Amino acid sequence: MTTRRYPLSFIILTALGILCALPGLVSVAGFGAVIHPILDDPMAGLAFIVTAVALLGSGAFPLVIARLRDSD
Repeated sequence: MTTRRYPLSFIILTALGILCALPGLVSVAGFGAVIHPILDDPMAGLAFIVTAVALLGSGAFPLVIARLRDSD
Protein backbone atom coordinates (compact mmCIF):
# COMPACT_ATOMS: atom_id res chain seq x y z
CA MET A 1 0.00 0.00 0.00
CA THR A 2 1.42 3.37 -0.98
CA THR A 3 0.76 6.58 0.86
CA ARG A 4 -0.07 9.69 -1.10
CA ARG A 5 1.69 12.89 -0.15
CA TYR A 6 0.35 16.15 -1.44
CA PRO A 7 2.80 18.90 -2.36
CA LEU A 8 3.20 21.54 0.32
CA SER A 9 2.44 24.32 -2.14
CA PHE A 10 -0.86 22.63 -3.04
CA ILE A 11 -1.85 22.44 0.62
CA ILE A 12 -0.88 26.04 1.38
CA LEU A 13 -2.51 27.57 -1.71
CA THR A 14 -5.68 25.52 -1.29
CA ALA A 15 -5.97 26.51 2.37
CA LEU A 16 -5.49 30.17 1.47
CA GLY A 17 -8.09 29.83 -1.28
CA ILE A 18 -10.62 28.41 1.15
CA LEU A 19 -9.81 31.15 3.66
CA CYS A 20 -10.42 33.79 0.98
CA ALA A 21 -13.64 32.17 -0.20
CA LEU A 22 -15.28 32.20 3.23
CA PRO A 23 -15.42 35.99 3.78
CA GLY A 24 -16.19 36.44 0.09
CA LEU A 25 -19.25 34.23 0.29
CA VAL A 26 -20.37 35.90 3.52
CA SER A 27 -20.00 39.32 1.91
CA VAL A 28 -21.86 38.37 -1.27
CA ALA A 29 -24.65 36.87 0.86
CA GLY A 30 -25.10 40.28 2.50
CA PHE A 31 -23.63 39.57 5.93
CA GLY A 32 -20.18 41.08 5.36
CA ALA A 33 -20.68 43.93 7.83
CA VAL A 34 -20.65 41.33 10.62
CA ILE A 35 -16.99 40.60 9.84
CA HIS A 36 -15.78 44.07 8.82
CA PRO A 37 -17.45 47.26 7.55
CA ILE A 38 -15.50 47.15 4.28
CA LEU A 39 -17.05 43.76 3.50
CA ASP A 40 -20.52 45.33 3.52
CA ASP A 41 -19.96 46.06 -0.20
CA PRO A 42 -20.76 42.99 -2.36
CA MET A 43 -17.94 43.93 -4.75
CA ALA A 44 -15.45 43.33 -1.94
CA GLY A 45 -16.89 39.84 -1.64
CA LEU A 46 -16.53 39.33 -5.36
CA ALA A 47 -12.87 40.34 -5.13
CA PHE A 48 -12.36 37.73 -2.40
CA ILE A 49 -14.05 35.05 -4.52
CA VAL A 50 -11.94 35.88 -7.57
CA THR A 51 -8.82 35.73 -5.41
CA ALA A 52 -9.94 32.38 -3.99
CA VAL A 53 -10.45 30.93 -7.48
CA ALA A 54 -6.99 32.16 -8.50
CA LEU A 55 -5.41 30.60 -5.41
CA LEU A 56 -7.18 27.28 -5.95
CA GLY A 57 -6.13 27.27 -9.58
CA SER A 58 -2.54 28.04 -8.63
CA GLY A 59 -2.62 25.23 -6.10
CA ALA A 60 -3.78 22.77 -8.74
CA PHE A 61 -0.59 23.15 -10.79
CA PRO A 62 1.79 21.55 -8.25
CA LEU A 63 -0.71 18.74 -7.72
CA VAL A 64 -0.96 18.02 -11.44
CA ILE A 65 2.82 18.17 -11.84
CA ALA A 66 3.29 15.74 -8.94
CA ARG A 67 0.70 13.33 -10.36
CA LEU A 68 2.33 13.46 -13.79
CA ARG A 69 5.74 12.85 -12.24
CA ASP A 70 4.44 9.84 -10.28
CA SER A 71 2.58 8.22 -13.19
CA ASP A 72 4.94 6.02 -15.13
